Amino acid sequence: MFEIVRFENPRVLWWLVVLVPMVAYYLYRTLQGRAAIRVSTTGGVERLRHTYRYWLRHAPFVLRCGAVALLIVAMARPQSAEDHRQVDAEGIDIVMALDISGSMLARDFTPDRLTAAKEIGAKFILDRPTDRIGLVVFAGEAFTQSPITTDHVSLVNLLHQIESGMIADGTAVGNGLATAVNRLKESDSPSRVVILLTDGVNNSGQIDPITAAQIAQDYGIRVYTIGVGSEGVAPTPSLNAWGGISFVQAKVEIDEEMLRRIAEQTGGRYFRATDNTKLAEIYAEINRLEKTKVEIENFVKYSEVYHPWLLLALALLLLEILSRYIFLRQIP
Repeated sequence: MFEIVRFENPRVLWWLVVLVPMVAYYLYRTLQGRAAIRVSTTGGVERLRHTYRYWLRHAPFVLRCGAVALLIVAMARPQSAEDHRQVDAEGIDIVMALDISGSMLARDFTPDRLTAAKEIGAKFILDRPTDRIGLVVFAGEAFTQSPITTDHVSLVNLLHQIESGMIADGTAVGNGLATAVNRLKESDSPSRVVILLTDGVNNSGQIDPITAAQIAQDYGIRVYTIGVGSEGVAPTPSLNAWGGISFVQAKVEIDEEMLRRIAEQTGGRYFRATDNTKLAEIYAEINRLEKTKVEIENFVKYSEVYHPWLLLALALLLLEILSRYIFLRQIP
């Protein structure tokens, strides 16, 4: 009837044994019988049909027993419980800087480098629900696709909307990193991180990548760099003589020395991804390295629920009185 998880005074429940002598005494008196009205013969009475009063003659006693049982349960103080959880999360502010130059459409990843980076990056975002994450894209220049936010669903949607060709082609690694640092420099988070992903060599922009790394170091921002591209050559999109796109085998050129210097200077790490699986492993490794501090405190709040039991017991006592002295009144 009511959800009970414990009794404050469970020993009171032993009082329920009082029902045993009550029932025994009632049975004794019923079997003994008692005088009522003296008549000359019971022949005519025996042929009468039993009314509802006959079948309900034990109802007052049953109601009394029920009332006593409910009163004892109420005195034992039944209680319900509510589980409460207090979560204290100390998140990390992260900006993902993603190269969207034309070479990111190379098909040494499935289906290509950019699509693989978006799909695996989206999973990384959703795996970090307590962090604020932002998104910067760069090619020949850089811009912020999303400032740092905890609305990860919207962020993933913005990530999937990214396409190569949104901005002038090129690879401005320094501009991309500087833009990401600019999104984090005002953050008051104790841990600030940039994940920089590119597949080429810095050939555009106004800011040197090492200078951008120095700025990140000055602000205490850690940079993880990821170079994407298989070893050797990869099918890369190129304009053909008719102005269309065709794929040619082009040499994979990644300035790993530059990416390694950026990571080491800022206290991060450099990773090389040669396929989808390796890229997913890199994001999983970064996920492990950048642990979010989460403290969970569980406590239980107990509430008294004896009131319904007490009210029901009183209702049964009232019903017993009504039935005994009005509906099932007996002749002494």
